[in-house]
Amino acid sequence: MDKNFIVQEANRLDKFLASQIDASRNQIEQLIKKEFVQVDGKTVSKTGLKLKVDQKVDVHFPETELNPVKDETFVKESLEGKDVKVIYEDEHILVVNKPYNLTVHDAPSVKDATLVDWLKLKNISLSTISGEERHGIVHRLDKGTSGVMVVAKTNEAHVGLSKQLEDKSMGRYYLAIIDLPLKDNVVMEKPIARNPNNRLKMSIELNGKNAKSAFAKIQQSNNEKYELIAAKLFTGRTHQIRVHLASINRHILGDNLYGFKGDLNKINRFYLHAYNLYLIHPITKKQMNFKADLPNDMNDFLNNNFQTEIINDNIDENNIINSFSSFT
Repeated sequence: MDKNFIVQEANRLDKFLASQIDASRNQIEQLIKKEFVQVDGKTVSKTGLKLKVDQKVDVHFPETELNPVKDETFVKESLEGKDVKVIYEDEHILVVNKPYNLTVHDAPSVKDATLVDWLKLKNISLSTISGEERHGIVHRLDKGTSGVMVVAKTNEAHVGLSKQLEDKSMGRYYLAIIDLPLKDNVVMEKPIARNPNNRLKMSIELNGKNAKSAFAKIQQSNNEKYELIAAKLFTGRTHQIRVHLASINRHILGDNLYGFKGDLNKINRFYLHAYNLYLIHPITKKQMNFKADLPNDMNDFLNNNFQTEIINDNIDENNIINSFSSFT
């Protein structure tokens, strides 16, 4: 499918297309960078190209590049024990609680079935605007992070949710258990990039991308060694919470990659959970809020090491949200 436009007033290419087609900023950038856009018959790849009046802009919307369908038996066996819980579903969106040991997207290094494979089993496949098979994935969580995610079931919903990610009207609050209490609530703004000495890690780098996080104290453990904290992200960098905490010598329990050295050798993953998701329904425009219950292992640790009656009050959704009311 192709669309053609005539420029009515001088503008940047990406901003012009944003005014002409219903797509998120990232989707428009991908169309340009993948050379699906022509200006006066010439293929362009620069998003900030300056357009002049009466220039002709042609946009090609490519067919989706479908990945091979994995063997259904393999997918079911691989997903065994990885319980994806549906929190909410309607004809436009699906909200799930992702388990901690499940990867969202396929990659060359991923050998197991993914959340995308789980969605394929449910026949949810969409978002073709940039020529990629996205299966409704609007945002993601690392394999080791559990918690709430929203999946778009229509292209219209996907575009709407993607725009909310960009303007921050959609977001998540996280819960984490760390190995040393915070001195106080804190907002951190430190750039993050791939660690030059370890490609598996990210780190604070002067030439990195801007990254901003806020952390709020929730409750200390009975022995005052550990602390349950809440986190809110203002940007979405890889491993952002883990990197920012490590930069102030705080580590999520079980996060050996980023410096946890505790004696809790029974922990087989790091205790980070996307607890609460807020968004505006992309079709009905209703403000919505979803909570993903803590996984059993985090719950057990809290029950054994914290005053759980107090915690249950402190992690009430409204309390979590209010704890960040002063952060900007």
